[in-house]
Amino acid sequence: MSSWAPTKYKTKNWPSYNTALKQRGSLSIWFDPEMVWTPPPTGKRGRQCQFSDAAIQTCLTLKVLFGMPLRQTTGFVGSLLRLAGLDWPVPDYSTLCRRQKTLKVSLPYRGDRGPLNLLIDSTGIKSEGEGEWNARKHGGSKRRIWRKIHIGIDEETLEVRAVEVTTSNVGDAPMLPELLAQIPSAQDIGLVTADGAYDTRKCHDAIAARGAHAIIPPRKNAKPWKPTSAGAIARNEAVNASRYLGRAIWRRWSGYHRRSRVETKMHCVKLLGQSLMARDFDRQVAEIQVRVAVLNRYTSLGIPVTEVVG
Repeated sequence: MSSWAPTKYKTKNWPSYNTALKQRGSLSIWFDPEMVWTPPPTGKRGRQCQFSDAAIQTCLTLKVLFGMPLRQTTGFVGSLLRLAGLDWPVPDYSTLCRRQKTLKVSLPYRGDRGPLNLLIDSTGIKSEGEGEWNARKHGGSKRRIWRKIHIGIDEETLEVRAVEVTTSNVGDAPMLPELLAQIPSAQDIGLVTADGAYDTRKCHDAIAARGAHAIIPPRKNAKPWKPTSAGAIARNEAVNASRYLGRAIWRRWSGYHRRSRVETKMHCVKLLGQSLMARDFDRQVAEIQVRVAVLNRYTSLGIPVTEVVG
């Protein structure tokens, strides 16, 4: 009997993907003169906002991308505006800190050419406390605080389409309906792939309500549910197929292995920093959303197209 060997893949679009990888390291930063940097008056009483949400998000994007504190971000943006020949005002660090708490981050993504195949997963990122080396050597202290990131990515474009941030005591399954709610109702969802932690009634019902098919491995001791809803019926079919084919064959037959792409995306999120710089929860949410927006920009430059060889 031959031993197991990993599948080998070959990149088909290496020239264009190589160009995209080089563009990700480009320091060329373009400011559109038509960009709404200072919003027009709203006509309401009180002091008007001096900077638009797009201006604040631009500054925070540079902060996340280069790992700078707020004061250094202010100086960096000011120097870029001077080099671009723009006389726009520069938000100070207190303005950036205050606006980050209520900022509505815009997530850029490309359009889909068909039903959306959503891959869902979650991970933790450190908010406060010692580093991993110190925790392994002396033991983790009670001050170590973590935040959980829940994301859903498009299987085809590998772009993040939905993101939620919670505290570490919130489970994975309750956030799946929230992620699906971020997808526009006009967008058709074909498949929703997640791990066994999402094998709950609410998750299956939420997926069935969007007219999608769930690829969630049943638990090892899974029993069929009463067929009282479309989600329960679909889940019972997965339980029967898993018993008949075996868990390993069912995973290959259903395409469950595609979920590894969302785990890779989680690794990319942490490449922008193993911990969060913000200390307030609302600001931490905005910081993670800005990270996701940066990754979507990276992904839009180009992704590899692979095929199995051997």
